[in-house]
Amino acid sequence: MDRKNVGVIVNVGKAGAVDLLRSIRLTLKQSGVQVFLEMQTAALVGEYSEHTVSSLARSCDLLVVLGGDGTLLQMVHESGFPLPPVLGVNAGTLGFLTGVGPSGFTEAWNHIVADKAVLSHRTLLEVEVLRGGESLQSTYSLNEVVLSRGERSRLIRLHVEIDGVTLTEYNADGLIVATPTGSTAYSLSAGGPLVAPDSGVFVITPICPHVLTNRSVIVTDTASITVQSSSMQHGVCMTSDGRDALFMDPGDVVRIRRAPDVLRLVFPPDLSFFEVLRQKFKWSGTVV
Repeated sequence: MDRKNVGVIVNVGKAGAVDLLRSIRLTLKQSGVQVFLEMQTAALVGEYSEHTVSSLARSCDLLVVLGGDGTLLQMVHESGFPLPPVLGVNAGTLGFLTGVGPSGFTEAWNHIVADKAVLSHRTLLEVEVLRGGESLQSTYSLNEVVLSRGERSRLIRLHVEIDGVTLTEYNADGLIVATPTGSTAYSLSAGGPLVAPDSGVFVITPICPHVLTNRSVIVTDTASITVQSSSMQHGVCMTSDGRDALFMDPGDVVRIRRAPDVLRLVFPPDLSFFEVLRQKFKWSGTVV
């Protein structure tokens, strides 16, 4: 893993961000690497930088992102692709995407220097909205794409096809199509399964379906998923990773496929997905 040029992005609203930034930069500079700060990150320590998130992504070999999962998601949406490997330092709550805690950065960096760190390749969704057969919007999602009723109180009808074959028509509050990474996010709250990051699948989960037999469906990530509103009187609100709300007209089609790019997250060699689950969900076994 190349590490000559390292970009650092900090959620400036996190408690202790200044001290942690200084500590991380000192560790990096002591290794002889070039350190570049994103502009708001630089302002946090009274310095000036012209680097945006996207320019750091284009010019650096590695990105260090200090914050929580939300910070890392925002970075993904602001940067564009392709992205260099990303090491997340958790200063948030759950931290499924962040590889280490604030006190673990030095050890994690030593693993990177020794070429012992592990890259977890995370599948992305490519989401395209079609209106009258023409592309209206195209975006990437790391966690999920959500089609919902928005602020309306009535249910919406969503016709879903997998590779051109009808799956069903959901009458529900909405629908979530999630990656394995997103299986620990909104999909889980809606009753979806936990899926290991390298499972090679997508999860389709209805939100409060009217038909109780409508449950989560797992499909291969080579599938093409299309969703169209069957409620001709009402549009649908679509969001990508909770961002960029788009209010679709009746008849608009959402086409969801595996994106050609991936996100490479850096983790210590001894940290597995299942250990993270145990830590974050505080699983300790069955008490009889």
